[in-house]
Amino acid sequence: MAVRVIGPNGEQYGLLPIEKALALAQEAETDLVEVSPKATPPVCKIMDYGKYLYKLKKQDQQQRKNTKKTEVKGIRLGVSTGEHDLEVKRKKAREFIEGRNLVKVVIIFKGRELMHKELGREKMLEFAKSLADVADIDSPPKHSGYQTVMVLCPKKS
Repeated sequence: MAVRVIGPNGEQYGLLPIEKALALAQEAETDLVEVSPKATPPVCKIMDYGKYLYKLKKQDQQQRKNTKKTEVKGIRLGVSTGEHDLEVKRKKAREFIEGRNLVKVVIIFKGRELMHKELGREKMLEFAKSLADVADIDSPPKHSGYQTVMVLCPKKS
């Protein structure tokens, strides 16, 4: 059976019998690697397979190192949180979002505040609107138990 052979430096050897291709690889003290088995005829390359695997592993490590994992940062509000405190929390949320993180905004209801869930929802939506230039609402405000939760994500650019 004949195979198309590519040398270690990219040179083309053309169609060769497998035995001849193996002899060339042994002569160069490297391996004969089938790079395209579905081609007609199959394509083989003379290369150091161990070195090739090492290079792939290093590239994979470099890619993993360069990707940033998205974290979920939390901001806690209250129904009676003052305007200045809200401004401080907006500034912090903006930092988180510009750092490409998700922001989980939580309003905790205490005592009789639970009777006025709509006030908390309005405050949350107002908070999201003030960050509309950098963030989108990933999950709208949802009430469960003594808290309402909303998630903001960075805008797609």
